[in-house]
Amino acid sequence: MNNLLIRADNLTGMRYLLDTLNLKNKVDLVYIDPPFATGDVFLTSKDRSSTISRAKDGEVAYADALQGEEYLEFLRARLLLLKELLSERGSIYLHIDYKIGHYVKVVMDEVFGVENFRNDISRVKCNPKNFARVGYGNVKDLILFYSKSTKPIWREPKTAYSEADVARLFPKKDENGRAYTTVPIHAPGETKNGKTSLPFKGMNPPKGRHWRADVETLEEWDAQGLLEWSSRGNPRKKIFADEQEGKRVQDIWEFKDPPYPIYPTEKNLDMLKLIVATSSDENSVVLDAFCGSGTTLKAAQFHGRTWIGIDSSEKAIEVTRKKLGDAQKDLFSESRGYDFIDLQDVG
Repeated sequence: MNNLLIRADNLTGMRYLLDTLNLKNKVDLVYIDPPFATGDVFLTSKDRSSTISRAKDGEVAYADALQGEEYLEFLRARLLLLKELLSERGSIYLHIDYKIGHYVKVVMDEVFGVENFRNDISRVKCNPKNFARVGYGNVKDLILFYSKSTKPIWREPKTAYSEADVARLFPKKDENGRAYTTVPIHAPGETKNGKTSLPFKGMNPPKGRHWRADVETLEEWDAQGLLEWSSRGNPRKKIFADEQEGKRVQDIWEFKDPPYPIYPTEKNLDMLKLIVATSSDENSVVLDAFCGSGTTLKAAQFHGRTWIGIDSSEKAIEVTRKKLGDAQKDLFSESRGYDFIDLQDVG
């Protein structure tokens, strides 16, 4: 299918995806950044160098009017349709703030099942501010990550080691100044008749263990200088910092909001790229049913995924189309276009 941008209330848009396009169980990744039940009206700024969320002038982008039980019912109705659209290997990331997030998690547990809860990700959104308030400063919001089943698409994300990480995890240096550490060349479990149980340099694996590789490979490691021998003659394999992919991504992310966003509540592009790369495959469909300025769609297009965006705001559609046009010129071939459908007046 082609990439698709839909102007519509997202209930209408998602029913169109289910009933007309037959996309039930076809979407591998959903990211949504719904209203946060703040009661605010969000405007686009006339001056891009100024903050536009809750601006005093400019065009209305959207009104975040629903609150309390009415808001949770609004969200539940949309989550139920998103679950229908998700494939069995699909995942959903819901971006919300700390004031309403714990209530939203209860709804997510209800719709997707407690067993499919994956993470509550804390996202550092800004630098500390010295507002006069009773309470600690708020620099984060949260992302609730659920899957539809116990076996979602998962492409293990890695992040580069910091200098402090390298100093801590790879404390040794070779003659060329390369940082490394060492690990045992044996592992738990005996293999009495296998190649990993044969003697190496006249020694057998410790009792109840086996070599991590066959003896021929161990000899190659030794010849390449990849084994470090202790004063007692025990070998350990060298692991170099510059040959590692990095460390596993944890559940606290620092992806700050764009300093001069073109749309209220616009999120960090690198964060969306991480989510798309981790929880979708090359042939996946990615859906953002509150697409706002289109950052999710741009991230999906960056990774070559097929995407669907839905928003009812005329301003959101305008900004999204501009962002996608810029992405088309900057990053992609003409084959990465999209279809636009206006369902705004459809009941």
